[in-house]
Amino acid sequence: MSVYLKDIPLPEAKTRLEIAIKSSGKWGILGEEVIALDEKACGRVLSEPVWAKISSPHYHSSAMDGFAIRTMDTLHAMQNSPVLLTIQSAAGEERTEYVDTGDPLPEWADAVIPIEFTEPVDDQGQIASNPRCPFAIRIRAAVSPWSNVRVMGEDIVATQLVLPKGHILRPVDLGAIAASGNDTVKVAKQPKVAVLPTGSELVPVGQPVSAGEIIEFNSLVLAAQVNDWGGKASRFSITTDDFETIRKRVAQAALEHDLILLNAGSSAGSEDFSARVVESLGSVLVHGIAVRPGHPVILGMLRMKAVYDCLNVEYHTELPDIPIIGVPGFPVSATLTGEIFVEPLMALWLGRKDFSPIEVSARITRKITSPPGDDDYLRVVVGRVRDQLLAAPLSRGSGVITSLVQADGIVILPRGIQGLPAGSEIRVRLYKSQSEIDRTIFAIGSHDMILDILGQSLVQHNRRLSSANVGSQAGLVALSRGEAHLSGSHLLDPETGEYNIKYIYQYLPGVPIKVVDFAVRQQGFLVLPDNPKSIHSLEDLSRPDVRYINRQRGAGTRVLLDYHLARSGIEPAQIQGYNQEEFTHLAVAAAVSSGRADCGLGIPAAAGALKLDFVPLYSEKYQLVIPEEFYGAEILQPLLKLLTDRAFQGAVGKLPGYDVSSMGKIAAELSGVGEV
Repeated sequence: MSVYLKDIPLPEAKTRLEIAIKSSGKWGILGEEVIALDEKACGRVLSEPVWAKISSPHYHSSAMDGFAIRTMDTLHAMQNSPVLLTIQSAAGEERTEYVDTGDPLPEWADAVIPIEFTEPVDDQGQIASNPRCPFAIRIRAAVSPWSNVRVMGEDIVATQLVLPKGHILRPVDLGAIAASGNDTVKVAKQPKVAVLPTGSELVPVGQPVSAGEIIEFNSLVLAAQVNDWGGKASRFSITTDDFETIRKRVAQAALEHDLILLNAGSSAGSEDFSARVVESLGSVLVHGIAVRPGHPVILGMLRMKAVYDCLNVEYHTELPDIPIIGVPGFPVSATLTGEIFVEPLMALWLGRKDFSPIEVSARITRKITSPPGDDDYLRVVVGRVRDQLLAAPLSRGSGVITSLVQADGIVILPRGIQGLPAGSEIRVRLYKSQSEIDRTIFAIGSHDMILDILGQSLVQHNRRLSSANVGSQAGLVALSRGEAHLSGSHLLDPETGEYNIKYIYQYLPGVPIKVVDFAVRQQGFLVLPDNPKSIHSLEDLSRPDVRYINRQRGAGTRVLLDYHLARSGIEPAQIQGYNQEEFTHLAVAAAVSSGRADCGLGIPAAAGALKLDFVPLYSEKYQLVIPEEFYGAEILQPLLKLLTDRAFQGAVGKLPGYDVSSMGKIAAELSGVGEV
């Protein structure tokens, strides 16, 4: 098969791989091994059932500290007419015997009466000094057979099934296996997976990086996935972009592994070594899958004769082909490739079921578009507002690894669907538990770095803050649609100089609202260290040598800029870069730091984060807009208490450019109609 990029549907790609693996004789568990029953067995997959060798308990045992008795001897015991049972009868026949919890029950006994329900007496009929060694006991109530006795086989009966084949061993399972008389288990052999990162631009974790270099962490993620799914991963060192070197590393890995993950650029470009290497050592089954993100995935099989020839090793035995997956270099694509292809292979080779995430129905919070010919994997955060489960889309870039960190789940839009309008019902495969989702506070609106501090603090109060940075206006719109508990906003009214009130009436008519002060913060220009272009005022933005990076339409920072531009008589068309937009203060700082722009309007904390200089210009109110129904709801109480907590205020106050003196105070209570 020639090496070229051609997308095919995901089901067809899976079918091709399945046919090839079946042909190699590897469609099933790869082998079995007997291992000792110890803590290391946890997480392994049983390759055969576990049957009980003995019963548990394997004898009748006392479930209480007390006296073993024959229940027939207690039949006539009454409160005012007790029965006296001696330790030994006149004929030498035992009528009762003291037993501790877990002691074997005497053969003649069929019940235990707890010590606290007896009256131990001495041979004079007085209360015995040692209640565990009396002459006799008085009983004032009849006892039913087998009371307070753990009968033989109560937990496990010899020969019964303890655990089925394909079960993943948990800590409690080890105890049940031991109790059933087993000291070893037979488990599936762990698949050995080689993870090979390639690329001349890559540097190992922990080493300093320069422009053009990339920290290599895909192999770390892929290997951790393999281990988490029950396999045994081996991470190889970085291989530079050289065809023969990569080819030999792949061949060496094939000698001792069941699967190769070759992580490299696998596009149709000139440095696409992955497909060429696979074709030189075997066959390329698939090069390109109609899935986003993750298009240029390679699926192939390595022929072991070609592997031996590459290494100049004599080939004697007919060995099965080895599957190889060319994993895309972008982090999100690489991670999702693992979920789509590697996890099912681990399940197959271990003899367990595929991991099936919990699926829930939710409503998408904004319009989304999707390529018509691809299965689109959309990362979302999920929260519950009122009784509705909501899913807010995250950044869709293939290189945005934080979108997977932040994601609560994945939405799969099948091929042929070109998008969905806001409010559409979707199915979400959850990464998080339902309980974690239910304690999530949904904040949609303006970005501020102190939201991160708030989110961290809320973790200690059994809450999780999920914030989507869409701008102040979009946040108010989200509140109007019932898609958030609160919104951060700093919208300036050019006519009155007030913040937020006018816009709340505009976007939330008829909705009772509480406006809570969060912080007064500085806004100014983020510039390179020492301000090399001497940017100090709005007028400087109209200079031809100054490139500006703007915030998106509807952002409070954008409104603030436009207000002062209008007052200064500066037209947006005079500003180079006015239409270049970012969604957060940190993104603006990154644009300046990387040289994409000479300055942008933002907050000093963002400047400090990327070691930029800050030129102060304005002060503004950043407030939390909270519908009254949520202000009094239990979900928000930890957040509201934090706003008045001195320790939290102190942590925020240490950041440059923030005044928290009014934090937590209600700035306005709006009925939804009329004046404040």
